[in-house]
Amino acid sequence: MLRPAWRLTHSCCLPALLLYVTSYLVSFSAHAIAQAPPASASSVPSVSIDGLGRAVAPLDGPWHFHMGDDPNWAFPTFDDSHWEQLTAGRPWGEQGHLSYTGYAWYRLHLSLNSAPPNQLNFALLVPHLDDVYEIFWNGSSIGRSGKFPPYPIWYRSTDEPVIYPLSPGIPEIGPERQLSGTLAIRVWKAPLTSEDSGQSGGFEGAPVIGYPASLAAYKAALDYQWLRTNQFSFSQYLLYGIAGLLSLFFWLRNRQQRALLWMTGFALSPLIRLVLYGMRISWPVGLSNALGPPVSSIRDISLWFLLLWLLHLDDNPSLIRLIRRFAFVSLAASISDGLLSLLDASVSWFWLIQTADAVLTGIYFITAAVPLALVALAVKQRRQLDLARRLLVIAAFLWGMIQVVQRLAPQGRRFTHWTLADKLGAPLFHIYGNAISLPTLTGIFLLFSLLYAAYRTSMEDRRRRSLLDQEMSSARELQQVLIPETFPSIPGFSVTSAYCPALEVGGDFFQIIPLDGDFTLVLLGDVSGKGIKAAIAVSLIVGLVRVLVENTHSPAQLLTELNRRLCGRLHSGFATCVALRLDPHGNCVLASAGHPPPYVNDRELAIPGSFPLGLFPVVAYEESHMRLQTNDHLALYTDGLLEARNKTGELYGFDRIRELFATLPNAARAAEAAVRFGQDDDITVVTMVRVPMGEESTDIAPAPELSRGSQ
Repeated sequence: MLRPAWRLTHSCCLPALLLYVTSYLVSFSAHAIAQAPPASASSVPSVSIDGLGRAVAPLDGPWHFHMGDDPNWAFPTFDDSHWEQLTAGRPWGEQGHLSYTGYAWYRLHLSLNSAPPNQLNFALLVPHLDDVYEIFWNGSSIGRSGKFPPYPIWYRSTDEPVIYPLSPGIPEIGPERQLSGTLAIRVWKAPLTSEDSGQSGGFEGAPVIGYPASLAAYKAALDYQWLRTNQFSFSQYLLYGIAGLLSLFFWLRNRQQRALLWMTGFALSPLIRLVLYGMRISWPVGLSNALGPPVSSIRDISLWFLLLWLLHLDDNPSLIRLIRRFAFVSLAASISDGLLSLLDASVSWFWLIQTADAVLTGIYFITAAVPLALVALAVKQRRQLDLARRLLVIAAFLWGMIQVVQRLAPQGRRFTHWTLADKLGAPLFHIYGNAISLPTLTGIFLLFSLLYAAYRTSMEDRRRRSLLDQEMSSARELQQVLIPETFPSIPGFSVTSAYCPALEVGGDFFQIIPLDGDFTLVLLGDVSGKGIKAAIAVSLIVGLVRVLVENTHSPAQLLTELNRRLCGRLHSGFATCVALRLDPHGNCVLASAGHPPPYVNDRELAIPGSFPLGLFPVVAYEESHMRLQTNDHLALYTDGLLEARNKTGELYGFDRIRELFATLPNAARAAEAAVRFGQDDDITVVTMVRVPMGEESTDIAPAPELSRGSQ
């Protein structure tokens, strides 16, 4: 017999525990374990442990092993002498039972001598068994993990050792305070997946026996060693998590920044997978396998769209549509593959589920090459790539290649016997016991490359926004020149005006130009489009009008000449316009170029239809004549008033405009009514009321207040 040389005391510290972890298997002397030859009868113990004290001893075998299932195999009276013998340090797939799945039993006969005497409260520490198991001591169940078929449940986190007391059952206690009994372990191995090598099943490490306090200390040392050897991995996932949470925070503040959403999906997915697979949380394998593939798919999809943005490939609509289709296929395949994990793995037709799993895995594998395709496309198009994007191209290429190999190499390896996947994930070196592999390094390289490229791109976007803000400021200054804050009065008329652009700058315009002989020219128009392009077109039109009025005062001739000069200069756009010439006696000459007719009091004027400006080079515009009486109310407006739209999509429409102008509103009240209804386009309103001579006035509504109201 062997005697344990290392003994645990209550005052031992953590370094002593670590020393014990690495040395307890080799430090036994003459009285710890004496292993007898295989017995011919089950009543003769095959393993005797004497004077264990505060040490622990591994039960590495040989164990009696038999495939199949029989409840009688749990009892100590069963004769297992004809069973084969396996060690507990390796799974049965490595000991002659390759690719075996289903039920199997392990049995071991023990004789435990107490030290000190009269202490027989031994316990058993069991490492991971693949997949569901139940432990019997002298025919009585002392613990289990998972649920046996039908509808089996097993746990991903069972690599954490579990301690079971050897108290149930009826032990055989000899005269020398010797505890004898039989350990029997019933195991069920789930059907193999497409990535399974077939070498798994049953024990993956030897159980350990000892007193409960000794096993608790031993387990604490193992847990500390597990944490210590995974600290680099946890730090890596923590880095991913910080990047993901920061991206999520900034995206919630600005939902327009889609890139932050993609960075959130890419960076948080590894953290979610760590919770599902690497934190020793007792998730059922079916649940973790159902959630794991979609999470991985979200990470892949997020990377695709990040690469589109960072490599300046997002200006290709066809490519974006193609990536969206790949994203849909990847997500659908991964969700379907995950749902297969929730089905009963013990049914006879499970091979159909495995076939479907292989097909879906193949589809998911194809999408893993998308980053490589995007990198190749960026290089082929010879885009101007700075240092940040060059690093990103290299990192994405390496990471994509490794992902392809990692997903392809394990497929069917119990038939191919390829070891490429194992070699690819093998440690390159260790840092304080932490294994560093090639996938780990490429993952960190990719994360830092993405963050650096995202930072550089954000700075570029900020500079572009600054330049755009300067351009918008210049456009606003230009528009303030074109639509000044004050207008000359019109003899015989009281004038109000309101201008409310939908954006920072708009495409509406109006001018009040005094002419010789107390005549006044009034123009109001609308350029197609919005923003700076429309504002530039407005500046062109206003400049041309100022030149043309020096040669003609006829509204129709003015529009004809204006149309001829604008044709081909509005870049496929056009402009509508209405021109009026007024005198102090209320005489009005009016011409329209496709513009909505004005209102006189509650009546829409009937004017000849015509083409907008800039479409055809030769267009003859007609003039209409009328006379306004005292207190008549003339209203001009752009189609932004007519096309105001509420939240339900309903237009303001002609009926509401008729009712609005029937109240004879000033320009500010008319524009504000449409803004409150729901502004969708630039809104401009000009009203003119015939008044006695000497009572003229001009009132311009402040546009900023109306703009705020439209929001």
